[in-house]
Amino acid sequence: MFMVKYMVRARVEVDGIVDKHDIVGAVFGQTEGLFGSELDLRDLQDKGRIGRISVEVRQQGSKTVGEILVPSNLDRVETALIAAMLEFVDKVGPFNAKIKVVDIVDVRREKMKKIVERAKEILQTVIKEKEVDIKEILQEIESSVKTAEIVAYGPEKLPAGPDIDTSDTIIIVEGRADVLNLLRYGYRNVIALEGAKGEIPETIINLSKSKKTIAFLDGDRAGDMILKELMRVAKIDYVARAPPGREVEELTGKEIAKALKNAVPLEAYLQQVPKEAAEKVEEVKPQPATPVPETEVTSELIIPEPAVKTMESLRGSLESIIYDKNWNEVTRIPVKDLVDKLVSDEIKDAHAILMDGVITQRLVDIASAKGISVLVGSRLGAISKKPTNLVIMTFDDVKS
Repeated sequence: MFMVKYMVRARVEVDGIVDKHDIVGAVFGQTEGLFGSELDLRDLQDKGRIGRISVEVRQQGSKTVGEILVPSNLDRVETALIAAMLEFVDKVGPFNAKIKVVDIVDVRREKMKKIVERAKEILQTVIKEKEVDIKEILQEIESSVKTAEIVAYGPEKLPAGPDIDTSDTIIIVEGRADVLNLLRYGYRNVIALEGAKGEIPETIINLSKSKKTIAFLDGDRAGDMILKELMRVAKIDYVARAPPGREVEELTGKEIAKALKNAVPLEAYLQQVPKEAAEKVEEVKPQPATPVPETEVTSELIIPEPAVKTMESLRGSLESIIYDKNWNEVTRIPVKDLVDKLVSDEIKDAHAILMDGVITQRLVDIASAKGISVLVGSRLGAISKKPTNLVIMTFDDVKS
């Protein structure tokens, strides 16, 4: 069964009288082979990646005007490329033609909107028919269960889960709301710093000496400051952070599980964050990342002007361009496939990579191992080790 993800809508105008099948034939004929067999419309139809192209036309004087609909099961980038191909059809039979893409409709999103609107209608009907507010009752029950599970732990009466004594691992969070949220998703070995009045409670310090500790903090500067103070007086084994700008109390169950799964040892964490995050911490002394030589940030000595201009066209494309030593373009690859292609040795004679994506440590390691000399991305991730044989830059570095 063909599942439609996107629907491409386009207007068509032909300087003559033609039928639907003439327009469909022109679309297939004039787009054939433009981007190889992978994006050939007939092949895509045979594989069930695009559906039947629908055309509705009417006669307007001596012209034919109408609408073209192309259902697509491709991703949004590939669908946009198919839409752009339509606009390059300029003939239908002997007549000049013009096709203009009007919209690309996300069919799934439209369905979701309708479902949500219907859900609102159903909920309003139920609320009117019921004397009791079911939502309010459920919230009251949930709140009472969470409150009952919280204990006041230690002399400071810190908010904590009921398993804080029996578990060999504790999760340290900032406040009561964070404890409530973690209890909601089954994390009962959690304790908060709330009530510390600027100092780390003695209870936390003592617990850290006998248990494995995970500091789970908000993704903001306040979280950085709390972590610094924790490291000064307590034994912290692992660090987990909420996503940047987010707070632990607002995370979903999946986001909490992901953050805790990605918790890293304290020393490794400090090597990933800016230097000021590790100031005044005597017990942990991470090795600084290898500095990039000054010559590596001078774009005009490395990247020729044509490549710089091409780089600007990459923004928003989610693509990468591979160049050889003479700065000739070798190939273009979606950023999501770049690492796999490099690992599989499918790319030969690669000298430089320009990519609309984040430069990660894994990509840096692979590029260095493959003998690539220049790596330019839209953003720089957490890079703890910079090989001396690889120039690493961002788009903004090149522009400056």
